[in-house]
Amino acid sequence: MTTDGRPDPGLDVIISERRSLINLAYRLLGSMAEAEDVVQETYARWYTMSAQQQEVIESPGAWLTTVASRICLNLLGSARARRETYVGEWIPEPLPDATEWITGRSGGTTVDPADRVTLDESITMAFLVVLESMTPAERVAFVLHDVFRYSFADVGEIVGRTPAACRQLASSARRRIRAVQAPATPTARQADIVRDFKQAWEAKDINALIGLLDPSAIAIADGGGLALTFRQPIHGSQQIARAWVELANRATSTMTILQRTVNGQPGLVAQQDGVTVTVFAFDVADDRIKHIWVIRNPEKLRPWTTA
Repeated sequence: MTTDGRPDPGLDVIISERRSLINLAYRLLGSMAEAEDVVQETYARWYTMSAQQQEVIESPGAWLTTVASRICLNLLGSARARRETYVGEWIPEPLPDATEWITGRSGGTTVDPADRVTLDESITMAFLVVLESMTPAERVAFVLHDVFRYSFADVGEIVGRTPAACRQLASSARRRIRAVQAPATPTARQADIVRDFKQAWEAKDINALIGLLDPSAIAIADGGGLALTFRQPIHGSQQIARAWVELANRATSTMTILQRTVNGQPGLVAQQDGVTVTVFAFDVADDRIKHIWVIRNPEKLRPWTTA
């Protein structure tokens, strides 16, 4: 509201930035809960300013993005220390549907398509896992430039470095992506493979499971010490197939496996009495499953309770 009680004409503009800020913070942090906290803190800083201070800001959206990015940069530094004490493996928080989370910054500078990823790619579990291997500065520079199309001059203003330094950070991050990025498998084909995996799992067909898995496949689980799961990654198609058959042997009659979209790609969820207890994300390349990420930490399944 303005001082005379009338609606603030700039309020809609400020609130409309929330979705973009959530998109950005989730990609930077790999956690929707932390992303929401960052956005809340960003708005708190805006509203602690006086009306006069707000009026001199030419682009409130750019100001909000700068503040949110800097909060994320600080959190990324401390997150590494926190994850050293995390129980078991840490996997980014899975999202039930990509449609609400793939909208980036509209407009902005034109970026060479060879130097950026699509917004769809930037939400996949495989992509988020690679982001985890980057330094905080690399991650912020890369996401702001390659995903959200900010110029290196703008990125430099946000992270407090020169445009040339930000260009180098993004280039280093891009090399990390390309080093592990396999040729994309069409989504429809991925869905077929995930469906076949589900059917082989339910049938306890170990040979069919092995045939769907890359010989060097890796399965990683995240229970966070709050849910029972395997603590160490499982390597190799035969070992993973045996583990999944054992899971099928232990499953109760009230356990249901469903095909769902996980971070924009075909995945599976396990429901116990109608409640999602596990989310499975897959990385498929050359018609074989290369990675399976198993998320059982209930704190990371919050978005799935109403999915």
